[in-house]
Amino acid sequence: MKTYFLFSTLAALILSACSMQIEPKEQLEKELQTLISNFKGRAGVYVYHVERKEEIAIHADDVFTSASMVKVPIMVKIFDRIEKGELGYSQLVSYTGEPKYTYEDDFINVAKEGATFPVAKLVFIMLALSDNTASLWLQDLAGSGTAINEWLEQAGYEHTRVNSRTPGREANREKFGWGQTTPREMAHLVQSIYERKVISTEASEKMYRMLTRSFWDGEALSVIPPEVQTASKQGAVSQAKSEVVVVHSKGGTYVFCAMTDDQEKAGYEYDDYGSVYVRAVSKAIYQHYNPADTYSPSQPKKYWF
Repeated sequence: MKTYFLFSTLAALILSACSMQIEPKEQLEKELQTLISNFKGRAGVYVYHVERKEEIAIHADDVFTSASMVKVPIMVKIFDRIEKGELGYSQLVSYTGEPKYTYEDDFINVAKEGATFPVAKLVFIMLALSDNTASLWLQDLAGSGTAINEWLEQAGYEHTRVNSRTPGREANREKFGWGQTTPREMAHLVQSIYERKVISTEASEKMYRMLTRSFWDGEALSVIPPEVQTASKQGAVSQAKSEVVVVHSKGGTYVFCAMTDDQEKAGYEYDDYGSVYVRAVSKAIYQHYNPADTYSPSQPKKYWF
């Protein structure tokens, strides 16, 4: 009887394992290619599964509008200055009323002149809330867009650049806005932070913790179960949407960056072309590596912002 029970249990485990077997990456690649082919505008994606050392790259080296994803290299240069002793992580800096940004709902934008903030809190606000005034201030504290771009070039990033308020980048700003990048480069930068390879081990760990706290969870993160650890940065302007995410799932750790540009229809609605694309890409990748997990948000639009 015991032998039969053990045999039955083993057989059930084997059947269960087989039912959760991950399909070859070509299946996922085909699904992502279909999403890109049907997109009304430009779209690209880069996916890398860390344990499997498996990558998918579709238009992954095309240059897109980075929008707020440019805040990742801004953060990196801030930590580079902290590591060099040129800034302090808890150092207080005083707001002079400049810089300001168009959107008045930015937290820093409505701060009183003379208000002081620790550098660390400015970085948190820049990333978690994507506060643009904090980002412009940190760009200045980083030493300028030029200094950030010098770090990127030295680190081997050919296309990722800050354009706004950066001399010599006027033509690029006209085309791409505040910043530009490729799906491969942005994914590689965030993956390198996760792997503790950027600036220093300690700096990478703190930067990665910063990236795990995002208010903007209505796109790529919304189709991933909330108990799954993620690190991310989102980017959104009317004609371009993007997101870079590291996902620590039962099916392994993977990083992806989905990007759009030149959308046929611009906007910021829930069903905006770019937002729909980013969600579809995230869902396809998560379900591919976690075939037994059928998670789906019950009321996705109710708590969308």
